[in-house]
Amino acid sequence: MNFYTVIIGTEILNGRREDKHFTFVKNELAKYGHELFASFIIKDDVALITRTYEMIKEDKDAILFSFGGIGSTPDDLTREIASKVFRNSPLKTHIKFKKDIEKQFGDGAYPHRIHMADLPPNVELLFNPVNNMSGFSLDNRFFFVPGFPSMAHPMIQDVIKKYFSKAKKKYRKTLFANTSEETLISLMQQLPKTIELSSLPMFIDGKPNVELSLSGTDQEEIEKYFQNFIDKLKSLKISYNTKPN
Repeated sequence: MNFYTVIIGTEILNGRREDKHFTFVKNELAKYGHELFASFIIKDDVALITRTYEMIKEDKDAILFSFGGIGSTPDDLTREIASKVFRNSPLKTHIKFKKDIEKQFGDGAYPHRIHMADLPPNVELLFNPVNNMSGFSLDNRFFFVPGFPSMAHPMIQDVIKKYFSKAKKKYRKTLFANTSEETLISLMQQLPKTIELSSLPMFIDGKPNVELSLSGTDQEEIEKYFQNFIDKLKSLKISYNTKPN
């Protein structure tokens, strides 16, 4: 599964608000052995949101958590765009959500708040523990919640626990070596696609160093290829140390 976050809000990009969603989702996924595949912070722009959703839709392994833009003000664009991209359909009134809005706000539901019940066809509502103004999901893959962390985070927390709490355990081995990446590139090229490589070059006291990390679900495979790097460093008499993970 490729987990994406799309955080919609011009107010984040211009500095009026600070994003709190990225760190939350990253940490919540980590509880179950998952990692984010990509994260985007984008402004409230129809073309930009549309292109972003379309790109994610093209990934058959995509899981989307989208924050913001599902309210009733003119800059809330998410519902209509999601319906166009993921359903190729205009919005339709969700009867249950319409009743929830009327119950919550009474006469104040009209003329504007009631439009929050205009949703893509065939959605499932996501319970909002703050005021019962729901988010929604499509195909148990694409999840849309408000921009307010107090509302959004419990909703996403429930989604991850319900649908994505079962994951294969990942193993990681990391070393820090007093050499440049160049020394180890030939071995990096031999890694199978099942192993995720992270190579971070750095300079310390003007000298090249590298932090190298391998991760994957096959512990024996990780240890085998990790040992190749250690053997290489030993053969070249390059100092290194392994790091706890």
